[in-house]
Amino acid sequence: MPVERGPLGRGPSLRRYLMCEPRHFEVRYVINPWMDTGTPVDLPLARDQWLTLVEAYRAHGHTVETIAPVAGLPDMVFAANAALVMDGKVFGSSFHAPERRPEAAAYAQWFKEAGYEVRPSRSVCEGEGDLVPAGRYVLAGTGFRTHSSAHREAQEFFGRPVIGLDLVDPRFYHLDTALFHLGGEPDSGGADAGNIAYYPAAFSPGSREVLRRLYPDAVIATEEDALAFGLNSVSDGLHVFIAPQARGLIDELARRGHVPVPVDLSEFRKAGGGIKCCTQEIR
Repeated sequence: MPVERGPLGRGPSLRRYLMCEPRHFEVRYVINPWMDTGTPVDLPLARDQWLTLVEAYRAHGHTVETIAPVAGLPDMVFAANAALVMDGKVFGSSFHAPERRPEAAAYAQWFKEAGYEVRPSRSVCEGEGDLVPAGRYVLAGTGFRTHSSAHREAQEFFGRPVIGLDLVDPRFYHLDTALFHLGGEPDSGGADAGNIAYYPAAFSPGSREVLRRLYPDAVIATEEDALAFGLNSVSDGLHVFIAPQARGLIDELARRGHVPVPVDLSEFRKAGGGIKCCTQEIR
């Protein structure tokens, strides 16, 4: 059987993910425009959707580990916000909202027990929510949550170029709601072999120009697909785990040679989250 290949001639790379069961998931407070405490969460449906995502990852060869959920921390299910893990190093989060701050300690303990040294951010920083590894760069969002001073901390900690990007639409309060990396790593000459998908109107004019220059062949999402959380996706370089409601983006990714894997996490949109929000990658 031939090995599946992505648009850059690469097969999928196997990933290791950390996730948290939505045992205590609910909309208890409001910290982004998607949240409404008057809209109840269907917890059994949320758990079924989360399990479907876990099973989809494992069916494609990826490793999924889990952290025990903590009562009273309904957003702990959004594991991506807890840290950026890269080169075997953990840059821990310091959450903007007081309601979420205890999550940082719970995740830091998991990483320490797994043998990692955790360096917490001194500035407000929400992990992979705003820090997106993209080839040789780390793309870093600011404007609503993560402070730009955390971008400098991340660059010093990882020794990789960090590219700051300003978010201007509160509906896309984290970078991972407006952009995701499609895969590809630096080649031997240091050139960035990856690509991204993003929604331009989520960014300031200067940041849009930066992205245009860095990724001239990027996949451009529509507002409809962005609002469906189509950009809160996870790619292994070939397969893209994506919200099924982002139909236009799914079609464009397929046209580009990617293999969309639709997984419905619609219940998590009630809290402003999706596939990537629930997925912390351990690099």
